[in-house]
Amino acid sequence: MGISAGFMLPHPPLIIPTVGGGEEKKIQQTIDAYQKAAQMIGRLQPETIVLLSPHQILYADYFHISPGEGARGDFGQFRARQTSMEVTYDTEFVRALCGAADEAGLEAGTMGEREKKLDHGTMVPLYFVNQYWTGYRLVRIGLSGFPLTAHYRLGQCIAAVAETLGRNTVVIASGDLSHRLKEDGPYGYQQEGPAYDARIMDVMGRGAFGELFAFSEEFCEKAAECGHRSFTIMAGAFDRSGVEAKRLSYEGPFGVGYGICTYLPCGKDETRNFLEQYEEKERQALLAGREKEDAYVRLARYTIEAFVKTGTMPEMPQNLPEELHQNRAGAFVSLKEGGRLRGCIGTIQAVRGSLAEEIMHNAVSACSEDTRFSPVEDWEVDRLSISVDVLGETEKISSADELDVKRYGVIVTKGGRRGLLLPNLEGVDTVEEQIAIAKQKAGIRDYESVELERFEVIRHH
Repeated sequence: MGISAGFMLPHPPLIIPTVGGGEEKKIQQTIDAYQKAAQMIGRLQPETIVLLSPHQILYADYFHISPGEGARGDFGQFRARQTSMEVTYDTEFVRALCGAADEAGLEAGTMGEREKKLDHGTMVPLYFVNQYWTGYRLVRIGLSGFPLTAHYRLGQCIAAVAETLGRNTVVIASGDLSHRLKEDGPYGYQQEGPAYDARIMDVMGRGAFGELFAFSEEFCEKAAECGHRSFTIMAGAFDRSGVEAKRLSYEGPFGVGYGICTYLPCGKDETRNFLEQYEEKERQALLAGREKEDAYVRLARYTIEAFVKTGTMPEMPQNLPEELHQNRAGAFVSLKEGGRLRGCIGTIQAVRGSLAEEIMHNAVSACSEDTRFSPVEDWEVDRLSISVDVLGETEKISSADELDVKRYGVIVTKGGRRGLLLPNLEGVDTVEEQIAIAKQKAGIRDYESVELERFEVIRHH
């Protein structure tokens, strides 16, 4: 056996009658499609359901798999405590999955459970499934802050375990789409909202799973989507497998998108090795980019490579341009991996004897001391894209009107608190956003007034 089907399912509590109280009729197409999907699961009679929920415990650097023999939950937080359910976990599958993830180099396991009760991202799909089939055991998995590639790899592990154990397994990717479809919706309107929904329904409707990697983090964040990582894990479970994809429904009347698609495997297809294709494309792009790196970025990369391998600051290389020895300036070193920030540390003004020293010390800090991330490991170095921003002189300004998000970086100051944001960053499109992020970095509240400074940078790629 193995993976017998996959399902992309939303989780609005409203579609549970005791919660909706009649309002659920406004998304009847979604309910009808849900019934069709649940009936399919009933016919398949899976031994194991692997359910991926955005509302399960989420860690930045860990996939949490629910431990224990089972759990229960109810819709009490939605004023319908009378609607409840209890599940039994597939403990053998969980143990095997933890082992497979460890072998694949993924941080995943059953540690760190903060809430045993079932979340609504789990219960809404199972409410419908249980109408047609209850003879399954559950594997309940949360998402993480890892790149999409790691989520896809977890899906590959799920498929491998299902095959090894001979389990008839169904994968449910629980997730709503954008939460920013309408001004009167729960999160307001953002143009990326409907754009995301149209694009994801096209991709998932065709089963074109390789295109999931092309959704940038900034685009997904602005769309306020909920299920993209769930969908990507499910996609990994179908790696190298042909699929019969079927789009059943899409609705978004309340400002949140709800999409339902089903996937049945239809034999091996080695051309659908989407992760390998994506990583090779990224590798070629990184190699091409490295050939174009200037002396500033090459110095940062040299420093990071040496430090990660040895744990010590390397000697300054020979034959650097004289300007790196003669000039002094503040500099930021930024690291990205798979399009996601992996570290960024810098200095507003020069604190070293030369710009070369400034870059080298900040490169070490960016790869090892940025508290938002774990230290860069040796296997990651070749995957990093690196940029170096050399800061010009700062100047005080009287208002935000003197800023330009593309041209100027900003420094906000309130007493002893100071925050900086570089200019021309992907996903930061307005001065208001720029100032808000700089305040957040400094621990300054939104409503607090601040002194403003601006600066220009020379960005080296």
